[in-house]
Amino acid sequence: MSGHSKWANIKHKKGKMDAVRGKVTTKISREITIAVRMGGSDPTGNMRLKLALQKARENNIPKENIQRAIQKGSGTLEGSNYEEIKYEGYGPGGVAIIVEAMTDNRNRTAADVRHLFSKYGGNLGETGCVSWMFKQKGVFAVEQDGIEEEKLMLMVLDAGAEDFEAVDDQFEITTDPEDFEQVQEELDKNNIKTIVARVTMVPETISSLSGDEAVKMMKLLEALEDHDDIQEVYTNFDIPEDMEE
Repeated sequence: MSGHSKWANIKHKKGKMDAVRGKVTTKISREITIAVRMGGSDPTGNMRLKLALQKARENNIPKENIQRAIQKGSGTLEGSNYEEIKYEGYGPGGVAIIVEAMTDNRNRTAADVRHLFSKYGGNLGETGCVSWMFKQKGVFAVEQDGIEEEKLMLMVLDAGAEDFEAVDDQFEITTDPEDFEQVQEELDKNNIKTIVARVTMVPETISSLSGDEAVKMMKLLEALEDHDDIQEVYTNFDIPEDMEE
């Protein structure tokens, strides 16, 4: 996880998701179902569904899985009654952690999350204890190969982006959530492919870890992301580059 990029959490998440295909399909399908249930099956007027479908495309979710998830959300196909829960707490070294879950058993999920925090040197906190350290942002990552930096920068800033940065082999674009769709449309119109495109939580400050604390934090993050009920995990930690693998 690289500290020189505010996208570190997003990159790590995508890499983790690429590595666990079955769980990815289940979690994204669940997100689609909830999005349809809350806002209808037309992504034009349902930003949450549009983002879930974008995530499904990024991860090559089969069309039949997507359609089945939409049917469950619209009630034409029976499915579990999931509810959304957010947990907040601290990891090793005081790292801020937000966990977003969807569950059909609130007590089971709460007990599991509390156990994982405790097992890896963290502790679950009260609602609001760390969320103030994050801001919701629209985020995009575009591979630099074949892309003219200045042209792309002017394009997205004109479309409403608030920040543009070249980091490693990517261009990273940040927007306010309300400008996300407009920037997305501009990129699509110009055939600019994104490797990340989502509304997420971006930390405003970073906690640097090393040694045992870094190892424990990585293990906690992986255990949380591997849990069937957990959809997203947001943190604000950074570790040395030589520990990333």
